[in-house]
Amino acid sequence: MVTGEAMVGFVVEQTAEIGAWATILVEPEARDSAPAVAAAAAYVEAQDPTGVVLMLAADHHIAEPDIFQQAALTAAKAAEHGYIVTFGVQPTMPATGFGYIRPGAPLLDGSVREVAAFVEKPDRATAERYLLEGYLWNSGNFAFQAATLLGEFEAFEPTVSAAAKASVASLELEAGIGRLDPEAFAQAKKISLDYAVMERTQKAAVAPAAFAWSDLGAWDAIWEASVRDDDGNARAGDVELRGSTNVLVRSSGPYVGVIGVNDMVVVAEPDAVLVCHRKDSQAVKSLVDGLKAKGRSIASRKSAALNGTETLVSTDDFEVELRRAPAGETVALPISTLQVLEGVIEMDGDVYTAGAVLPLEREGLARAIGAATLLVTKPR
Repeated sequence: MVTGEAMVGFVVEQTAEIGAWATILVEPEARDSAPAVAAAAAYVEAQDPTGVVLMLAADHHIAEPDIFQQAALTAAKAAEHGYIVTFGVQPTMPATGFGYIRPGAPLLDGSVREVAAFVEKPDRATAERYLLEGYLWNSGNFAFQAATLLGEFEAFEPTVSAAAKASVASLELEAGIGRLDPEAFAQAKKISLDYAVMERTQKAAVAPAAFAWSDLGAWDAIWEASVRDDDGNARAGDVELRGSTNVLVRSSGPYVGVIGVNDMVVVAEPDAVLVCHRKDSQAVKSLVDGLKAKGRSIASRKSAALNGTETLVSTDDFEVELRRAPAGETVALPISTLQVLEGVIEMDGDVYTAGAVLPLEREGLARAIGAATLLVTKPR
């Protein structure tokens, strides 16, 4: 797995939860997808010169793993013949939030096809035409021999290939975690895998697949992938719904009550709230773009790490922090107002769950019984 430093704790905890063994490569900085994938390929090639890599995005949702497994085996066999294979998912609707692939002539035994064209996210009318013409959704997941991909990087973006090999040359693993060399990695061009290789290579192939898939790229996709009640509502956090249908409501902060609405998305964070119609969830990007244009830090704020602290607001009078603690960790708390957003904590023999608000008149210690997220408002 390749990830950034802030996510290492999450990866370690979640792989342990499912009993999975993993080698974790840590990027010293984000340089888009090409350098990250190239580093993984360089690591695999060093272990096995003929090794096949299955490159999967960590945030995609696949609802039918058995069908996906068969598609992965098909793609891996084609990769052994020198192809860089992407998974082309059979569309179930004229989606405008996905890129598409126009498949070409059959290859090998016909289980994979040439990639005639990659096309960008279409408008509704174009998406409807793509369905009629047999286009596939571009899942952005791949299978390839590590040596094949590195060879294409050498041909098209040699700085990416060279930086990848250099960044793993002296790699040392500690408890399965290896940190890529910062100076070497920084020499890679900042570019996506699609632009660096896939739109230029003559080795691209597509494995058509029928598994249910989503890249979870918008809140309506989160709703589609979520467990829903009899009224079609999906919920998470301290929330309550009445007389509402087909609603997604999530809160990692305040209590949220939703009454008498349909087909809505309501997302509450400690420092921001989003309310929109589900059909407009793709437009959330325009809000983020507007915030960036205004120089608002909230547009690029990242969540705190699993055991991290993030300052949300700081004024002359007070400071608001978001703190996360893994299960079993003891957290030192200052004089403050404490709100338990998620999880369960124990303080002075008392147990507090999500929603509890505690005025702390003296410094104290809290133990996270389960992974906990806390909102700390302290005077300055």
